[in-house]
Amino acid sequence: MTTRTMTDDLFLDHVADRLAALPGVEAVALGGSRAQGTHTADSDWDTAVYYRGPAFDPAALRAIGWEGEVSGIGEWGGGVFNGGAWLTVDGHRVDVHYRDLDVVEREIEEAEAGRFRWEPLMFHLAGIPSYLIVAELAVNQVLRGQLPRPAYPEVLRRAAPGVWLGRARMTLGYARANNAPRAQYTEVAGALATAAMEGGHAVLAARGEWVTNEKRLLERAGLRGIDAILAAASLPADGPARRDRLIEALDEAERLIMASVRAG
Repeated sequence: MTTRTMTDDLFLDHVADRLAALPGVEAVALGGSRAQGTHTADSDWDTAVYYRGPAFDPAALRAIGWEGEVSGIGEWGGGVFNGGAWLTVDGHRVDVHYRDLDVVEREIEEAEAGRFRWEPLMFHLAGIPSYLIVAELAVNQVLRGQLPRPAYPEVLRRAAPGVWLGRARMTLGYARANNAPRAQYTEVAGALATAAMEGGHAVLAARGEWVTNEKRLLERAGLRGIDAILAAASLPADGPARRDRLIEALDEAERLIMASVRAG
């Protein structure tokens, strides 16, 4: 675990002050490894601006003059991850995520009712649950303003594992029926990776542990064994032997995921 230095804190204060001054912004938070104390010296700075209403305009963020790419609202797919910026500030990599407080509050209510949606998102093999923005509130560090810090709802803990486990089994089942018989290793490998992430969500939901990204999801869920399954599936084989090896890999992955979910 790495602690922040005084220089880091001064830099963070500078960034937080500039972000908090943007029109419509009511709160600023630090996320990612730096909020959880697991960062390294090279880790980027993940931040989020919580805004309400039409006063927030990414053009104001762009006008600060920090080098990088600033998206419009909704340009990251239009879901709960509704945009952001990849910036360089005084030589540091800084990500800024846009968080609409009206959407955040709605998703808190949905999570407390045990409901959520699946959404696709770049760089996330399994996509994301809409409660991810609720999870951020629970683990991120508030820098400016005030934000709620929700506990993991018991009703969501009961509902979410079955949804994620169902997605994992469908992913594996499709590859078993359509890709493995054709000895399509790449497609099977993709299914194994995706299903492992879906299974990871199921395991962590069953424990009542929030997930904000996939970076350490397999380790946390006890599913790193998927690496050995993939390695075994890639060993040279021809004809029926290759097909059988891929089917066995899919079966073994399903057993691993099921066992991890049951173990909690």
